[in-house]
Formats: sequence, structure tokens, C-alpha cells
Amino acid sequence: DTQTVTQAATITTVSSTPDPSVVGQPVTFTATVAPVSPGTGTPTGTVTFVATDGVTTVTLTGTLSGGTTSVTTSGLVTAGTYTVTATYSGDANFTTSTGTDTQTVTQAATITTVSSTPDPSVVGQPVTFTATVAPVSPGTGTPTGTVTFVATDGVTTVTLTGTLSGGTTSVTTSGLVTAGAYTVTATYSGDGDFAASTGTDTQTVAQASTTTTVSSSPDPSVAGQLVTFTAVVAPVSPGAGTPTGTVTFVITGGPTLTATLSGGTATASTTALGAGSFPVTATYSGDANFTSSSGSDTQTVAQASTTTTVTSTPDPSVFGQLVTFTATVAPVSPGAGTVTGTVTFVIDGGGGGTLTGTVSGGVASVTTNTLDAGVHNVTATYGGDANFLTSSGTDTQTVNQASTTTTATSFPDPSNSGDTVAILAFVSAVAPGSGIPTGTVNFVVTDGVTTINLTGTLDGSGVAAVSTPLTTGIYTITATYAGDTNFTTSSDTDTQTVV
Repeated sequence: DTQTVTQAATITTVSSTPDPSVVGQPVTFTATVAPVSPGTGTPTGTVTFVATDGVTTVTLTGTLSGGTTSVTTSGLVTAGTYTVTATYSGDANFTTSTGTDTQTVTQAATITTVSSTPDPSVVGQPVTFTATVAPVSPGTGTPTGTVTFVATDGVTTVTLTGTLSGGTTSVTTSGLVTAGAYTVTATYSGDGDFAASTGTDTQTVAQASTTTTVSSSPDPSVAGQLVTFTAVVAPVSPGAGTPTGTVTFVITGGPTLTATLSGGTATASTTALGAGSFPVTATYSGDANFTSSSGSDTQTVAQASTTTTVTSTPDPSVFGQLVTFTATVAPVSPGAGTVTGTVTFVIDGGGGGTLTGTVSGGVASVTTNTLDAGVHNVTATYGGDANFLTSSGTDTQTVNQASTTTTATSFPDPSNSGDTVAILAFVSAVAPGSGIPTGTVNFVVTDGVTTINLTGTLDGSGVAAVSTPLTTGIYTITATYAGDTNFTTSSDTDTQTVV
């Protein structure tokens, strides 16, 4: 007889563990292949496992042993619900069969770590923040997406975003512009497969060093000229930003000035510098973000030029009148200040000479009443001082003859016939003229019939005297002063009675 034995049908069941898992976690698929009754025995051969969520597909093959096979994979790298199909290939005694299961894969947790370099830094220095996002075991894989960095010290806040590449992202900022301790928070946004996470770090930002440079303009200057001192305060690299605060200018031998920085620059001006060399030190006070610093320079101040103008009053004057010569000494712009020292007045011509006056308030004055009649050239020379150069000025002074008065008298009056009569003429200067006239006086004595001409010379008191005997009569005496280089003529009459 013959007996026909056909392959026994099989049933395949599949399971997975752990279920659910997280992205990248190793998952074990197990397939059990059993005969369908009335068949019995132990199937042999292979089982092909296909796991897919529509995005990721993993195919594995296992060999049955005792009707069972297991395979393990870490390839479930996208979150989702996977359909797992196990297909038994069959053998000579058992038919093929298929079983299915589902595997749930959730997002893997992550840990975000953040670091910064350099740490510490200084104000304005570029700082690089680096965030590394890694799966938390048993999750594996490489997170994608973005990380948001927020750095703040409570005064300054900087927000930056970087995109992960290979699980890492770096951003750089020069925006840490206040000194202090910054809390740096890096927040990973998560993606389809990895959950969000946050990490923190602390970045210390110290004051940046500075340099202070000082200059002056104009340099050189002259005494009393307005000089402006400028200080430029700048951060020392790698520091950056704009220092604030004040700068104190200490001028050795001069004033101390203080100015406020604006845009990193401070200026102060003074006109209080005399001639000389002045070392200048500019000291920046520093602020919360920048350290103090100093710079120095030297300002050279030369003597200022001057002009001297001379005037006289009254002009014209008359002989013997008191004349005041005034010299005004002034700095030539841009020089300024108060001129000191002396002025020498040289007056030519008769009665002239050299006079010296002291400058007070820019003016020196001298007086004289010794100038002869005529035109006198006057030169006033300023002798200069430590801050101001010498200079000269000229003027002319016209001195006219002084007017005179002549008074005639005779004695004894009346006189007796035949007596000698003294005839006198008193010649004097008329104010404002002064002095003693010189020269001669012409006397004309007449009674209408007899005329006598006499000449007398003025003595040191301005008196001219003559005498003559007279006969009986009434005589008119006319005394005429002839004048001299300094005095004008004048005359007077008197009457002499002879009995």
C-alpha cells in the first residue's frame, strides 16, 4: 500500500521586547513556529523579520532552533508604531506561515550640556557657546533640530540660536557688554525622535583693560592761548565696547581739569598756561565694565607776541605843561593774559630823555613837564616778561610855546625931576605853561615929546630891570617881552609921574 504524508501547516507568532522602546534602543524580536494540529514536530529553517513604521524599515533573518528564533536590532531610529512581520520560510515537512506584531517606539530623552570659551572673558570679547545634545540611555542616535542660547547677568541679555550638526552646535557673540556672572541656558527644541532638554552653564565676564591716549591742540601754543586737551579711552583687545566715566587732566604747573567721556573721548580746555613746558597726565577713572588707565603728553607754550601803542595827553601841549605818556601793552591773538614788566619811554628833542614806567593792568604811564617847544618823537619799548615778548610803539608830541604875561612897573612913582627911575618888567608863564621865560624886554618910555628906548635881560626869576633919569612930566612906559623858543611875546604898560 502507499501512504502519502504532506507538509504540516504551521503558525508563526511574533513578539518584541521591550515594548514600548525608545529611539535607538535595542529591541529583540522573537518568532515561534509551531505545527498546526494534527501535524506535529519541530519546524526548521529561517524566519525573516520586517519591522517598519513607514519611514524606517529594518529587515532581519533568524534560524529556528527548537521552533524558535530571536533577533535583536538597534535600528528603530524613528519614533512611531512599527508593524513587525515574521515570515517562516518553511521546510520539507512544514509549510510557510506569517505572524505580525506591533512595536511602539517613543522619543528618546536627551541631555543637553553647554560650555563656553574663553571663560572667563572680558567685556566685549567674542565668546563661543557650545551645546551638545545626546540621547539618554537606552536611547541612541543623533538628535537634530535647534538649540536656543540665552545668556544673562540681569543687565545684559543675549539670545542666539544654533542648528545641531552631529549632535553639536556652536554660536559666537560679542554681546556680553557688561561685566558680571552670566547664566547661560541652552534649550534643545527636540525633534520627532528626541525630546527637548535644557542645560546651563555660567560665564564670567570681567572688566576689560583700557588704554588712554592724550593729545593737545594747538601744540605748541602761546601764553594765554586756548588749549584743548583730548583723551581717547579705548578697550584693550580682546575687550570691546565704549568706556564711560570721567577723565582727569593733571597739568604740572597748570590747572587740573575734569571731563566726561562721550563716545570714548573727553575734552577739556584752558587759557591758564604761561610760557613753558607742561607735562600732562590724563587718568581715566574706569567704570563697571572697564578698568582705569592713564596717558601722558607734554604741552609746549611759547611767549606770546605783544603790541605796544603809545599816546600822550594833552597833545599838543605847551612848554612847561605836564604831559602824560601812556603805553598800552596787549597780547597778540591768540595769546592772552595779563602783561607785566616795564616800559621804557625815549623822548627825543630838548627837554626829552628816558623815562621808565611799570606795567599795571597792561598800561604803563610816565609824566614830564620838561619838553621844549617843538615836535618830539616818543618811542615806548616794552621789555617783555616770562610769558610775553618785547614790542615797541611810537608817537609824536607837539609842544607849543607857552603864553606869557608881562607886568611893568617903575619906582619911585612919583619921582622927582632928575631922579633915576628904576623900571621893571615881570614876565611869567600863563598856565598850563610853566617855567621861567628867558630873553629880553624892550622898554619904551615917552611923555609924547621925549622917547627913551631901553632893553633889559630877564634874570633867573623872569625879571628885567633898567633905569634912567627923567625930567618933569607924565611918562607912559611900555614893556614888551620879545619871547624865546619856549615862550610867546607879551607886553604891559605903566605910568610914571615925574614932579
